[in-house]
Amino acid sequence: MRPVCGVDNFGRETLGSSFGLDYPDYAIIFCVARADDPGAEIVRRLIDANPRQRARLLVGDDRVSPNPKLNNVVKGWEASQTDWIIVADSNVLMPRDYIQRLKARWRADSGAVCSVPIGSRPGNFWAELECAFLNTFQARWEYVSDAFGQGFAQGKSMLFRREIVERGGGIRALGADVAEDAATTKLVRAAGLKVHLVDNPFEQPLACRSAAEVWARQLRWARLRRISFPLVFLPELFAGSALPLSAGAYVAAMRGLNAAAVAAALLALWLGAEALLARAAGWHLSWRLPFALLLRDLMLPMLWIAAWLGNDFVWRGTKMNMRAKTGDEEQPLSVNP
Repeated sequence: MRPVCGVDNFGRETLGSSFGLDYPDYAIIFCVARADDPGAEIVRRLIDANPRQRARLLVGDDRVSPNPKLNNVVKGWEASQTDWIIVADSNVLMPRDYIQRLKARWRADSGAVCSVPIGSRPGNFWAELECAFLNTFQARWEYVSDAFGQGFAQGKSMLFRREIVERGGGIRALGADVAEDAATTKLVRAAGLKVHLVDNPFEQPLACRSAAEVWARQLRWARLRRISFPLVFLPELFAGSALPLSAGAYVAAMRGLNAAAVAAALLALWLGAEALLARAAGWHLSWRLPFALLLRDLMLPMLWIAAWLGNDFVWRGTKMNMRAKTGDEEQPLSVNP
């Protein structure tokens, strides 16, 4: 099931990758809120070009929550009849073994299996910066959480068993939180189960980005994390290289060493380790990436502070506001299309 809203970079390729997967029997449900959505025409052409594949486009906007993506997905969930359901964003590039890789990670204690997005094909430096956020930072920390049995759902690709979601209140219950992936995490944990991450995550090709787009996207995600999991968000201030570099320089100065040289050496070690991780994992790596990693770490404290200073964000042209908790009640999220 693929919700579509507008046209993404590489949209025809990513949506087209839904067809021809190396799996014996599956159906595709594309969901759009409006018939005149520009992404709908791409979907119609893809369906016409692949007549042997069971695929259909559903149009409609079920206002079950303030989350536009969830409102778009509800009709697809209710129209499907299968025990296994995958919800995948329109900008995810599916390899031919996409379904097998998701199902291979399912365990007896699984409530959902997800994939973090791995940025690929950056067209400019700002897209390189987005790779620096997505790959060796966010993916790294998500896999650390998964390794300790505390995995978090990621909305890019989510594999569900229908019965687990239905026991938790159904697809509409995912509107209980600001983001459907945060609500999925809480629903799964409430059932005594875990969210697991696929062993080899899937690509999100980027093309070009602007500095403003990268900042807005990262700020949106930071504010969502702050609202959904505030105690987990608190230590993010120390997640980058600023703290270890400062500590190293301070200790060096106390011992009469060259603090700048020590900080430079630690920075080279830090960035080198991330580059080695990208190379080992087969993720994007270029000569521009170290500069993007450095800029990312400079941005992290500013993003953390900005996340606490407001509740507004924009998702695909929709202005949204997350009201903070007041007393024991959480005020509803407001939407302004």
